[in-house]
Amino acid sequence: MAENRMTENEILLDVQNLKKYFDLGHGKSLHAVDDISFQIKRGETLGLVGESGCGKTTVGRTLVQLYEADAGKIIFRGRDIATMSRGQRKKEQLTKRMQMIFQDPYASLNPYFTVGEIIGEGLEIHKIGADKKERLDMVYELLDRVGLHKEHANRFPHEFSGGQRQRVGIARSLALNPEFIVCDEATSALDVSVQAQIINMLIDLRENMKLTYLVVAHDLSVVRYISDRVAVMYLGQLVEIGAVNEVYDHPMHPYTIGLLEAVPVADPDYEKNRKISMMKGEIFSPVNPRPGCRFASRCPYATEECSSITPQLRCMGGDHYTACHHPVG
Repeated sequence: MAENRMTENEILLDVQNLKKYFDLGHGKSLHAVDDISFQIKRGETLGLVGESGCGKTTVGRTLVQLYEADAGKIIFRGRDIATMSRGQRKKEQLTKRMQMIFQDPYASLNPYFTVGEIIGEGLEIHKIGADKKERLDMVYELLDRVGLHKEHANRFPHEFSGGQRQRVGIARSLALNPEFIVCDEATSALDVSVQAQIINMLIDLRENMKLTYLVVAHDLSVVRYISDRVAVMYLGQLVEIGAVNEVYDHPMHPYTIGLLEAVPVADPDYEKNRKISMMKGEIFSPVNPRPGCRFASRCPYATEECSSITPQLRCMGGDHYTACHHPVG
């Protein structure tokens, strides 16, 4: 367990007005993450959902510093890591405390390294363990923790199934004893039965290792099962955030309602007869976006105000916030 763990209910990660743009040339930029703010408490799981291309993965990669933020603050353990140099983050061991589980369990693993080398690389870089034997013992322990055997340490990634490769990726993320892990579509490339195993393992690891998660996913059922709170993202901005059951049972933003309507129900008769009011209209461009609500072009409740004034997150009661001029709930 990492040193100086924070107390229960303390804010572990405080994201303030985060922006990440990608230059497209010719004076154009893609506003992948455009002025979003949220907090995650220690030991909590926050789910981040939205359509493909909404900026979910960019948020996760920016938080763990795979991308550099263009503006805003990423306050982790009371320090703004967005303004730190790589050397500062390494010196204060912040790089050890934040890790990421990637979506593709094959592309994220070096095919020329054995599993033991993949998991032990971080231990060697950070000089954890007295010698090579002690580090190898740590690798064996990590393999056991994720449901693999020490014999697997000498194998290469191509010798494993997708689920086993994802377990290797999880073991690698745990090697440095982190506090915060971004799970970027960690189960989307796996079979349904394997997804359930990985999700339950992540829940157990969170409890046993006192971890904090940001779960990036498009599967709303997975997010509801694993998360304490959920944030809904649309074209680079947060449109709704709150306790997972509150948002799922009482959605207030028209986009959230549309997402939830699209979730299939395990009842053939119900599915056969239900009508889904699909979201229609042209998708707002995230390239040099104009003012106003980015969902206005697809929203059945949009007014002139929605097309000219950008809505801000406002409290709808308790810990439930939505960015909508005319919330439905």
